[in-house]
Amino acid sequence: MKIALGIEYNGSAFHGWQAQKDGVRTVQTSLEAALSKVANHPVRVTCAGRTDTGVHALGQVVNFETDALRSEHNWMQGANTNLPYDVSVAWARPVSDDFSARFSAVSRRYRYFILNRISRSSVLSDRVTWSHRPLDEKSMHQAAQALVGQNDFSSYRALACQAKSPVRTMHSIEVERRGEIIEIRLHANAFLHHMVRNIAGVLMSIGRGEQSVDWAAEILAFKDRTKGGVTAPPHGLYFEQVEYPEEFEIPAPVQSGFPA
Repeated sequence: MKIALGIEYNGSAFHGWQAQKDGVRTVQTSLEAALSKVANHPVRVTCAGRTDTGVHALGQVVNFETDALRSEHNWMQGANTNLPYDVSVAWARPVSDDFSARFSAVSRRYRYFILNRISRSSVLSDRVTWSHRPLDEKSMHQAAQALVGQNDFSSYRALACQAKSPVRTMHSIEVERRGEIIEIRLHANAFLHHMVRNIAGVLMSIGRGEQSVDWAAEILAFKDRTKGGVTAPPHGLYFEQVEYPEEFEIPAPVQSGFPA
C-alpha cells in the first residue's frame, strides 16, 4: 500500500532535505531510518519539494510504499519515537496508488520571516532572518506585486537550478509587518531553486531604500540571474503547505511553530 505523511522540521541542524552520498545529516535520511524501523524493511520516501540547508517546514508531504500493516496512529507515533527532536510526523494516512507527493501537487506555499530591529535575537537566531536596518514593508509589498502571474523567473532562480523550465505561476505575494516581524507570504504552482530566498533578498534591498520599487520588475525582465539581487539567508524560510486535489483528502498543516 502507499502511505502519505505530513512532516514538520526545524532545518537548522540539517544539510537540507535530500539524502547525500557523503552521509551528512539530512531530513530524508532521518525520516527513512525511522520509518524503516517501524515497517521492518527499508523505506524510501518521495517528497513534495526539497528544501535547502537551514530551511524549515510545517507542511512537507511525503509518500512511500510498504507491505507492513500499521494503523495511521502507529505510523505516526512509531516514526516520532524513532525520529530526532527536530523532525516530527504530524499525520499519516493511506492514499491511492496514483497519488504522488510531488507530481499530484497543484500549488505550494512558503513564508519568510524577518526580525527587523536593532538588536539580534538569541531565541530566534535560527528561526528568522535578522535585519538591523529599518525596512519599509509597504514598499516591499508594492514591489512584490510585479511578480504575480505567470512569469519567466530566470532572474530569481539559482544558477545551478536544474528545473527544465523557469516559468512559474505566482498566485500571490503578501508582505505584512507584525511588530518587529515582517512576514512575506508566497503562493505559487511551484518554486525554483532559491526562488523564494532570491525574491526575499530583492524585496529587502527595496525595503532598505537601496533600490526603487520598480527594481523587482526590472530584474524579472532581465531573465538573467547574474543581474539579480543577493540571496537572502535560509533561516527565515518555512515550507508552509502543499495543496492537492480534494479527492486525495490530504490534511492541511497545523499552523504551529511560527516565530510570530
